[in-house]
Formats: sequence, C-alpha cells, structure tokens
Amino acid sequence: MCRQWGGGPALAVKSEGNIDFLGEEHITVYSSSAWAERGFCKFCGSHLFYRLKDKKHNFCNFQLGTIENNEDFKFVSQIYIDAKPANYSFSNETKKMTEKEVLEDFGVSE
Repeated sequence: MCRQWGGGPALAVKSEGNIDFLGEEHITVYSSSAWAERGFCKFCGSHLFYRLKDKKHNFCNFQLGTIENNEDFKFVSQIYIDAKPANYSFSNETKKMTEKEVLEDFGVSE
C-alpha cells in the first residue's frame, strides 16, 4: 500500500504522543480500511499522515519530508518487510517486521 500511496517506500516518523496540527482546517482524512485512515492536504493532495483509528494504540506515521528540521530522526525499523520488492534494499541495521507482525502489534485481525 505504501508504494501505491507514494510511489516508493514510505519514510515515516512514528508519533508517540498527542498530535496537534497547525492549519488543521486544510487537512482531509480518508478512511483507508476498517482500522486506519490517511490524511491529505485539501488543496494539493500531498500525503501527510497514516494513523490507526483505535486511539488506544496512539499510532500515527508522518511522511518525513513534512517535518521541518528532520535531520535528527533515526532510521530504526522497516514494516511490511515481506511485501518489499526485490529491486532495492536499505543498508541500515533496523528492526524488520512482516505484515503479520505489524497487524498483531496494531491489535488488528483481518
């Protein structure tokens, strides 16, 4: 889904707390599944975030390029690794999670 959404691997930042958006009136949210939704700019359609609807997990991914001063973020994990195409590979040592592991972590059963 990430490659279809953005044309390549999604480089995202996981939020660990409550999120406040500046200009929230310019954001539209699309329900992409029974358990997750995606946020877009109402005007240009830029991808902004992906989050779980279930707020108890407090999980929201942001596209790294949407965050100013993002140089200090570390590349620590790769999700849906079993769906990754064979034509690229990141050299960083990261935690790798399959689709099944990700869904279990999110508390989702499909």
